[in-house]
Amino acid sequence: MTRPTMEDVARLAGVSRALVSLVMNDSPKVSEQRRKAVLDAAEQLGYSPHAMARSLASRTSTVLGVMVSDLHNAFFAEVVDGIDEVAQAEGFELIINTGGRSPAREKRAVNGLLAFRPAGLALLGPVVPPNTLAEAAEQAPTVLVARSSRLSTLDTVNDDGEAGSALAVDHLVSLGHNDIAHLDGGVGSQAPQRRRGYTAAMRRHGLTPRVIPSEYTDLAGAKAVRQLLEQGPLPTALVAANDFNAVGAISALEEAGLRVPQDMSVVGYDNTSLAGLRHVSLTTIDQPRHEIGRLAGEALVQRVRGERTEPVKKLLHPSLVVRSTTQARS
Repeated sequence: MTRPTMEDVARLAGVSRALVSLVMNDSPKVSEQRRKAVLDAAEQLGYSPHAMARSLASRTSTVLGVMVSDLHNAFFAEVVDGIDEVAQAEGFELIINTGGRSPAREKRAVNGLLAFRPAGLALLGPVVPPNTLAEAAEQAPTVLVARSSRLSTLDTVNDDGEAGSALAVDHLVSLGHNDIAHLDGGVGSQAPQRRRGYTAAMRRHGLTPRVIPSEYTDLAGAKAVRQLLEQGPLPTALVAANDFNAVGAISALEEAGLRVPQDMSVVGYDNTSLAGLRHVSLTTIDQPRHEIGRLAGEALVQRVRGERTEPVKKLLHPSLVVRSTTQARS
């Protein structure tokens, strides 16, 4: 079956295509009788106006482009949910793609979204160079999530990664741990902030930082732990790059016959839905994912509608969620 068109609706309703267009654009010039005839025909045929076609016809886009750094990370899904809540309420539709945590792929993804002539862009955890972000903002209002920028043309909504990592270290120190390693997030968004927060907190407690190269994936977490097991000596606690990294680390520890938290405590970051699962029960740092998305969506809509020109730079405070993967050092 082919997709019903505006011409099909006009034919069934016995009106012109132009009148169908007026109805679909909610024009006040159409009588209620004819409006009802058109809407009834559209419902009968299963017709819905194409957002891109409507935008091109009106020269006013109702599309927001969203580039997600990593589709495998539930954190971004929850942020998108917050953006979508605002978009639906304000009459916008989302187009979503991904860059797979690769600068080259992300640049292509951003250009791909711009080809749709969106009203605005939301870039979630981008790892592209600053000049790519600046170029995007020149073509459409742009908000960054989990990425900072001083440019006045870019709005940003971030979690305070330094404070979050410090919370993790403080929690572990309070449990008696003094040999705490950090599985680093590599080139991932907010990884430098989390690394700085960990390092500063360790030094504040008079402890020696120990940063282990890793990435924001479960496979990278497992690999980092296997390297620790080979090299030794083992720390008594880990501050993982994020929840997925922590789960991979826990899996590798258990494969090696070590118990979490009895032999090693582990703290994640993000408090994704994965962390709260009963069999995972991960102690982690919570950042309000849905709220971050909602704030990003609101900032973007404000820019799109010209309600302000001053940049929004939101920094949200994280919190510690204690579950079953940490305990006092025995």
